[in-house]
This record gives sequence, C-alpha cells and structure tokens, in this order.
Amino acid sequence: MALLEAARAEGDALIVGVNRDASARRLGKGPDRPVVAEAERARLLAALAAVDCVVLFDEDTPLALIRLLRPNVLVKGADYTRDAIVGAKDVEGWGGRVVQVPLVKDKSTTGLLERLRRG
Repeated sequence: MALLEAARAEGDALIVGVNRDASARRLGKGPDRPVVAEAERARLLAALAAVDCVVLFDEDTPLALIRLLRPNVLVKGADYTRDAIVGAKDVEGWGGRVVQVPLVKDKSTTGLLERLRRG
C-alpha cells in the first residue's frame, strides 16, 4: 500500500502493470508463485483508492507497456537499482522522471512465504 500510495502522489493517475501468471513464473520466483492468480491480483489492485487502472502484461518486463503508455512518471521500489529499472531511459528520454520509493521493512510476499514455511 505504501508503494502504491507514494506512486499515486507522484502523478495525476496511477496505472499499475501486473505480470500475468505465466510471466511471473518465468521470472523464477519459485514453483509456488504467484501466490494469488492474475485476475484476483488485478481485481484487488483495481479496488484500491490509489489505483486508477490495472493492466496485465504477458512479457517478462513491462517495457512494451511503458512505451505504449508513455508515462510522465515511472515509479519503482527502491530495491531496484537505477540501472535495473526497466523503461527508465525511455521515460527520461521523453522528458519524464523516474522515482524510487523506499520499501517498508519486512513487508514482502517473499518474506511472508519464508515465514510461513518456517512455521
């Protein structure tokens, strides 16, 4: 929520790109991922006040979506290095900006799954 609210504060509308299940699995986060199916993830995000639109994408990265939408602001969590933010050069190239939002400590799906496995 903190990341989404911070992202929403950066612009006039917040469009959230969400990996489809197949692309999430290809990213190698493990056989038990995604934990929640794409339609449910999209519906949950769309129900949040901070989110104006949710777009599912099939590719491994959102680069094609970013180039299609041409956002003025691209927001990512600060766990990504500047060079690892897909689309950053494109967005800055058309005059936009890239914002890295600090993450909330100990709040991640990966961490949650690890705690559940340990019991």
